[in-house]
Amino acid sequence: MADLQTTATTRVRNVVLLGHSGAGKTSLADALLARAGAVPRVGRVDDGTSALDTEPESVRRKLSLSLAVAPFDWTASDGCTYRVNLLDSPGYADFEGEVEAALDVADLAVFVVSAVDGVEVGTELLWRHAVARGVPRMVFVNKEDKERADFHGVLEQLAAAFGPGFAPLELPLGEAGSLHGIADVLSEEAFEYEPGGTHHSEPLPAEVADEEHRLHDTIVEDIVTGDDEQMERYLSGEPLSVAELERTLRHEVLDRLEFPVLLGSAATGVGLDRLADYVCELGPSPADRPAAVVAGDEVVPVAADPAGRTLLHVFKTIADPFVGQLSVFKVLSGTVRADDHLVNSRTGTDERLHGLFTLRGKEQVPITEVVAGDIGAVAKLTSVRTGDTLAPKGLPVRVVSVDPPAPQYGVAIVPRTQADDDKLGSALARLQAEDPMLAVDRSDETHQTVLRGMGDTHIAVALERLARKFGVAVDTAPVRVAYRETIAGTADVEGKVKKQSGGHGQYAVAQLRVSPLRRGEGFAFVDAVVGGAIPRNLIPAVQKGVEETMVSGGLHGFPVVDVQVECYDGKYHSVDSSEMAFRTAASLGLKDALAKAGVVVLEPVSHVRVTVPAAHQGDVMGDITAKRGRVMGTEAADHGEHVITAHVPTREILRYAVELRSMTGGRGRFDSMHDHYDVLPSHLVASAVASAAADSHR
Repeated sequence: MADLQTTATTRVRNVVLLGHSGAGKTSLADALLARAGAVPRVGRVDDGTSALDTEPESVRRKLSLSLAVAPFDWTASDGCTYRVNLLDSPGYADFEGEVEAALDVADLAVFVVSAVDGVEVGTELLWRHAVARGVPRMVFVNKEDKERADFHGVLEQLAAAFGPGFAPLELPLGEAGSLHGIADVLSEEAFEYEPGGTHHSEPLPAEVADEEHRLHDTIVEDIVTGDDEQMERYLSGEPLSVAELERTLRHEVLDRLEFPVLLGSAATGVGLDRLADYVCELGPSPADRPAAVVAGDEVVPVAADPAGRTLLHVFKTIADPFVGQLSVFKVLSGTVRADDHLVNSRTGTDERLHGLFTLRGKEQVPITEVVAGDIGAVAKLTSVRTGDTLAPKGLPVRVVSVDPPAPQYGVAIVPRTQADDDKLGSALARLQAEDPMLAVDRSDETHQTVLRGMGDTHIAVALERLARKFGVAVDTAPVRVAYRETIAGTADVEGKVKKQSGGHGQYAVAQLRVSPLRRGEGFAFVDAVVGGAIPRNLIPAVQKGVEETMVSGGLHGFPVVDVQVECYDGKYHSVDSSEMAFRTAASLGLKDALAKAGVVVLEPVSHVRVTVPAAHQGDVMGDITAKRGRVMGTEAADHGEHVITAHVPTREILRYAVELRSMTGGRGRFDSMHDHYDVLPSHLVASAVASAAADSHR
């Protein structure tokens, strides 16, 4: 492994690889590491030797499940040596939080697009994320060596999906099985590749010369329009050097006006060195893109100045079973050195940064310092979690970050043994510190611990990590719906307790009138007792007995809500009456009233906002109706999408995160929140009761 030396901020490149799952992002990162000499050989995802997908969950699925950091040093064609921090992000939709963490710190996004499959849904959604974050972008068309590779088809798809601005800087020499090199559009040279990934220059082959010359003229015209002086020289017929064109193109990349398109193959090494060159020579440095922090109520920019006050942002947390928690950070300002002290702006805790290192997959490379703009890691900052800002004492600022979407898919988890139960709370806290897209709900109403995430794969991976990293084994169960019940009409009842077993007995009579309230009003107790029929000091016991019974459940065992209980008369005994007696009498009276007037079961109803492409709007609205939902309205959104607003029974959308993705080919997304309770149709009551009874006996 090549040692990493401290690099000047202007020579740092923080680059996130984005793209649809299967486009070859991790294979590309592995190949770049090997080409740079950072690792001894090219790792491969398919045989489990990738330097980045190292966790058992990823190896087993052959799928990137978390953000991986892969730094390497690269001497570009301009003769300068750069530090490239590759951020390999998952392409699978369940792990969106990892992408957001990478975009928090990346200064350039390289979109990896398969030359075979073209622009897929993951590419479209991730492009929007990058646009929203204002991150400069370029495209690498991978798998040019595969059968059915079509570089020109991908260019057409890019323009159709995202509009103008794509600047193909290369053309393939050969394609699919015959790929053997690249035609450089700016220099108008051909680069023929040897098996080791190196190349040599040759004149352009005749079969691509005409196309290359036409494309050269078009690209040069696009570039010089961003520079008045170059435009004037170009129009006057003066030749412009490649270095001059690249300098102007670099500014246009930074301003997100041009998106260079490169090509190659991670498998054969074609184009990898040129990708690294262009990342270094066209990509912005952290000095070009100041961070934004909140100081008080004001958002202020922070320049990446190595001599400034030290400020760093923790963008990823890793729970390592051997060394404890690892915090991966980007230095926004200043220079971090071993044993520096900084304050966590969220908690106010003083944190000492012991040994510093950088991560390359699972390998830890010791370093002495980290300058502004660069990425490093530190162990055992136990009070630090993802998203925290560490700053000097007296400078309580925090990094501006994007609120992640709320997790919408959940399962109930049940510890297998008492030992698992004892460790569950702390293990879940550490799991959430590692993955903030997970949420844990503990409901007193349903008596379940529910783990929520972005989808079924996200939850499955989280449970595997819970067992592997923290030694906590759990079983899963369906999430219980928090049904409730209320009285169907008005009933006058008498709650009576009369017991005599020697000594003091138990005696209490409470006359109650129980009636329904409007939905959502909860509970009202009315004291209408006159004439001392029940002493004033015992009236609260009547109310307490009613409330306890409401919580414990009505005829179906669900909590009782939306009732008014009026205590209008009663009887007591000067010796045998007590608070306990009146609590019991009130409880019996309420149960009698529910049996006498009957009950209706109430189900929770969620307010749902579904965003889908126009082509899927009809199918989604029909599905909402089939789920007993009520569409409240629709409105047009960006990118040809529509937002559907609806009220849908919560029991019908417990798996909606998975169902909507399947229905819309991954393009649909939604959020939901509890809105109100409504009457459960009578034909569904039996199944609700049976489900609750089955859950209670698990």
